[in-house]
Amino acid sequence: MPAWAKPSLFLLGLLPFAVLVWAGFANELGPDPAEVLMHETGQWAARILILTLCITPVRSWLRWPALIQLRRMLGLFTFFYASTHLLLFLQFYLGWSVDQLLEELVERPFITVGFLAWTIMLLLALTSNRRMQRRLRRNWQRLHRGVYIVAILVSLHYLWQVRSDFGEALIYVSLFAALLGWRLIRFWKKQGPGSNAQLLDASQ
Repeated sequence: MPAWAKPSLFLLGLLPFAVLVWAGFANELGPDPAEVLMHETGQWAARILILTLCITPVRSWLRWPALIQLRRMLGLFTFFYASTHLLLFLQFYLGWSVDQLLEELVERPFITVGFLAWTIMLLLALTSNRRMQRRLRRNWQRLHRGVYIVAILVSLHYLWQVRSDFGEALIYVSLFAALLGWRLIRFWKKQGPGSNAQLLDASQ
């Protein structure tokens, strides 16, 4: 992996956030800035999650094992934008009211699955470092398969909140379905007749 790859990815990962901050200070977010910020940070979380899940297929097709070194940073940027999305929701829509949050979690399924997805991402982010990987060993692999559950929950989060135009949501859902489907097919092939292969490694 070239020495410039990770610093470049870090700057690219921060770019959408910097653009949103600049637009906010320049009053260029339209009549409902909170809605725009919520929408954009949520979308960037989903986009970067898709890129994270793309690492293994692309690595396999290009036969470039070093590409895996970029996955952790992409995963952390997914968590960063998802956390910003959640914080904006708590600030602008709930006013940090715990009671209202609990009410929303009970009454609105798309908020329930979105919050559950964030909770799993938090656990993955906290255990993403090498120290936790060494400490948890094989359990680390099992735990980080949770990213597949996150992809499903994010898909539901998008679909359940859409009221009329499903086009954009279906694009994200289709991409997640394709990436998870690729892994499922690969798992079936690994099983094979009489194979004792285990579940797909979380690093993939």
